[in-house]
Formats: sequence, structure tokens, C-alpha cells
Amino acid sequence: MSDSPSSLPGILNSLRQFADGLLGSVHDRLELFSIELQEEKLRAFRILILINAAIFCAFLALIFISMVVVYLFWDTARLYVLISFAIFYSAAFAGVVIALKKFIAAQPKPFEATRHELTADRDALDPRS
Repeated sequence: MSDSPSSLPGILNSLRQFADGLLGSVHDRLELFSIELQEEKLRAFRILILINAAIFCAFLALIFISMVVVYLFWDTARLYVLISFAIFYSAAFAGVVIALKKFIAAQPKPFEATRHELTADRDALDPRS
């Protein structure tokens, strides 16, 4: 009979330690998730800024180069030059879209470290392991 009262504080202490470890693990995973979320947000923002800057600069350059070339051929081959520019710009646009798709496909999956840690936690808690 004396075993039961003395073992109760040990069980409660073990449960407290388990709960503390569980809460600490959840806290660590949430902190990792928030850090990765911030990194993904900054990366996406940088990509958008760079894409916008590239589009703006390329657009201005193409306008001025096109105007100069059309001006040079105004009297002789104006229509052919304009058609050539239309074909070239369409092909360039298609190339940029393909390159952007490849770039996006090559990016790592978001929150990869968090998913890895949660999978490891799940495997560690699996009784079959």
C-alpha cells in the first residue's frame, strides 16, 4: 500500500516532463515555421521587385531601339521592320515565360525544413519503429 502514494508524485513528475517536452517541441516547430514563412515572403518580394525592374528596363530599351530602327528604315522598309519587330518580341516573350516557369519549378518547396522536422517527429513517435 505504501507503493501507491509514493509512486504518484513520480508519475505526475513524468507527465509534467513529458508535457513540457511536448510543448517545447511544438514551440520549436512553430518558431521554425515562422522563420521559414518570413524567408519565403522576403524571397517572393525580391523576385517580384527584380521581375518588375527587368520588365521596366527591357520595355524602355525595346521602345527606344525599335523607334530608332523604324526611323532609319522609314522610307524603304518600314512595314518589314515593324513585322520583324513583332515576330522578334513575340518570340522573346515566349522565351521569357519558359525561363520563368523553369526558374519557379527549380525553387525548393516552401517550408521544407519544417516538413522534414515534423516527419522526423512523427517517425519517432510511431510505435512500429
